Amino acid sequence: MSNIPTPHIACDDVNKIAKVVLMPGDPLRAKFIAENFLTDVTQFTSTRNIYGYTGKYKGKWISVMGSGMGQPSIGIYSYELFKFYDVDTIVRIGSAGAYVGRLNVYDTVLVTEAYSESTFAKVAWGIRSKKLKSSKSINNKLIKAAEALNIELKPAVCHSSDVFYGNNSYEEVRDKYGCECVEMESYALFANAKALGKKASCLLTISDSFVTHEVTSASERQNSFTNMMKIALELATTKKR
Repeated sequence: MSNIPTPHIACDDVNKIAKVVLMPGDPLRAKFIAENFLTDVTQFTSTRNIYGYTGKYKGKWISVMGSGMGQPSIGIYSYELFKFYDVDTIVRIGSAGAYVGRLNVYDTVLVTEAYSESTFAKVAWGIRSKKLKSSKSINNKLIKAAEALNIELKPAVCHSSDVFYGNNSYEEVRDKYGCECVEMESYALFANAKALGKKASCLLTISDSFVTHEVTSASERQNSFTNMMKIALELATTKKR
């Protein structure tokens, strides 16, 4: 690839990154996954302290890399992975806040569709839809993996917000657009995948609830959300490097 190393990933060899990349927001969560679940691990980037690793899971290659927080950040990293590093599939694995009572702290959620007020998709690609779907084929594989692992997976529409602190009412977004939880990245990821002819999905762990006001700590979010990690890692067994 003539455009590598890229400005933000700075990896000089396309073969150092697997076809499937898992993307937690927190780079330390990427490090945790590499150290606890992968073998034969190599680090392919640490630019701006966004850590990226490739290793083997059940003998098959897979990569994991942080995305940072927010749609502009994951927009940059997912674009470079898709466009310049020949990545086929990206699965975001992150945390979310529950808008509804059926989603409890530590539940694992499969995002079927993301709603956002963001102009990311419109500005980047001319995509005007405020709701974007994840990849059905990848979702089906994640559902099968969850069933095999005996982990309950709850499908839901998520709200990809650009704002963490604000005065807006979550009930309005929940009721008008059918959003059952909130995070800050998946809409931009789905937009890039749609525009570039790639595949993307998102697994979330509920870290707090707008309904019950339960919360988890930063260390719990970094180290304890293992169910979604185990489900996503099973994609390694379905892809070639």
